[in-house]
Amino acid sequence: MKIITKEITIPTAGDCDIKNITDKVTDILFNSKLKEGSCCIFSIGSTASVTTIEYEPGLIKDIPKVLDKLIPTFAKYHHNETWGDNNGHAHIRSSIFGTSLNIPFLNGELILGTWQQIVLIDFDNRKRTRRIVVQLTGE
Repeated sequence: MKIITKEITIPTAGDCDIKNITDKVTDILFNSKLKEGSCCIFSIGSTASVTTIEYEPGLIKDIPKVLDKLIPTFAKYHHNETWGDNNGHAHIRSSIFGTSLNIPFLNGELILGTWQQIVLIDFDNRKRTRRIVVQLTGE
């Protein structure tokens, strides 16, 4: 069993910016030469998430719209009172979506549905350069 760990960086605009990172993860898997195992994708930090969606223009608009209803950006959050950084909403959104994702792979390919892509969502209130760790475990 081998373990391979790589890091990718993604510039984001913040404010629910959604980036398709499927190709970057797929490239890491391809270059690893591993055939079967598990791929863990982890977003470093507590105001962004990784998940899978159908990466298409409608959902890219729908997700921020729904989140603004469920977890409004400008609501009163105790975190904002504590730190004064006005990103309490980003922490809550990230904790609900989660900061990691595990995807099996077989024959050197991620097992994803036809319309399923891996995305990074940056919920913070400013642009950032996000660090994503991709760790492959397999043979």
